[in-house]
Amino acid sequence: MENLDITVLRQLLQWRQQGRRALLATVIRTWGSSPRPVGSIMALCETGSVVGSVSGGCIEDDLIYRYRRPADAADTTGPTHDIPDGPPERVKYGVSADEAHRFGLPCGGTLELMLEFNPDAAVLAALVQSLGAGRLMLRCTNLSTGEVTIAPCERPEGLSDDGKVLRNTFGPEYRMLLIGAGQLAEYLSTMAIFCGFSVTVCDPREEYRGSWNVPAAQLVTGMPDDVVREFNVDRRTCVIALTHDPKLDDLALLEALGTEAFYVGAIGSRRNNEARRARMIEHFEQTEESLAMMRGPIGIYIGSKMPSEIAVSIMAELLAVKNGVALPRDTQVGPAKDRIQPREADAPVCFSGSRTA
Repeated sequence: MENLDITVLRQLLQWRQQGRRALLATVIRTWGSSPRPVGSIMALCETGSVVGSVSGGCIEDDLIYRYRRPADAADTTGPTHDIPDGPPERVKYGVSADEAHRFGLPCGGTLELMLEFNPDAAVLAALVQSLGAGRLMLRCTNLSTGEVTIAPCERPEGLSDDGKVLRNTFGPEYRMLLIGAGQLAEYLSTMAIFCGFSVTVCDPREEYRGSWNVPAAQLVTGMPDDVVREFNVDRRTCVIALTHDPKLDDLALLEALGTEAFYVGAIGSRRNNEARRARMIEHFEQTEESLAMMRGPIGIYIGSKMPSEIAVSIMAELLAVKNGVALPRDTQVGPAKDRIQPREADAPVCFSGSRTA
C-alpha cells in the first residue's frame, strides 16, 4: 500500500491531467478532539470522487455536496456551482455543538481546512516525481494567489500557516528493511505494507527464500550488512533483524546503528539480546552509549506465542516510535516479564521478545 499522501497527490495529478476540476483540502488547525491530525489531506474531483480523508466521512460528504458537478445538467438537487478558480479558501467545521453533531466530530472537536482549487498539474507532477524519487519536499502555497512552489528540504517540518503562506512537508514512503525471510517476516511485512511502508526483505539463505509468499515486499539475496550499506537508510527507514543468527543479524544491526534509521531492533529473549550487546562491545569496539538506539527485545508485551501476534506487538511499538509516542514502561518486554516471572525461568529463544524472556 502506497503512502497515503502520495496516493492523494498522484490521483489529484491524474484528474488535473485529464482536464478535470478538482480541489485539495488540508487540515490546517484543530481544537479539542479531531478525527484527523493537522497536515492530513484529501482530494475531491468534480465527479464527486474522493481520495484521502480529513474526517470520519461526514465532512467529505459535505464537500462533495458543495462542489460536485451533477452528472445531469438538468439536476437541480445538487450544488449550485462547480469547483471554482481563485485563491484558497478557509472553512471551519464543528464550531457549534449542532455542527459537531452534524459532521460527526468528537465532543468539542473543531477543525479548519484550507481548500485549494484546481492545483497546477505541472507543479503537481514535479512534486509527485520528487516524492517517487525518495526526496523530502516542502510545498508552499501563496494564500493570496494560490500559486504553489516546491523545494527539497532536509528535515520534516510541521504544517505552518502565517496567514500569507501555507507550508507543508511531504515525504517519501516509510521503508522497512527486514533481515530474515521466515514466517514472522511474512506477517510483519504484510502489516507494514498495509500501514503504508515499502518493505524489503533480505535473506541470503535459499531455504528461507524459497517459501517466501509476500509478493508486495521486495526480496533480496545479498549479505545483510552489505544490503544495509546500499539501502540509503534515512530518517524514514527502520531496520529489524529476525534471523536469530549472529552472523546475519549482528553486522547488519551495526551498520544500521550508524545511520539515521528511526528504529533499529532485533528479536530474541532478554538473555539473547544481552549476549548480542556483549559480543558487539567485546568484538566490535562498541559501547553501551553507541548501542543505546538498538532495541531488543522488540515489540510490546502482550503475552504472545504465535508469529502473527508477535508481529502485531512489533508493529505496535514501531508505529509508536514513528509517531513520537512514548510507550509506558509496563508495555516493555523486560519490565513486564520481570513482574510476572523470575529471570531463572527465561524461555529459549524463539520468535520474539514478545513471547520469550
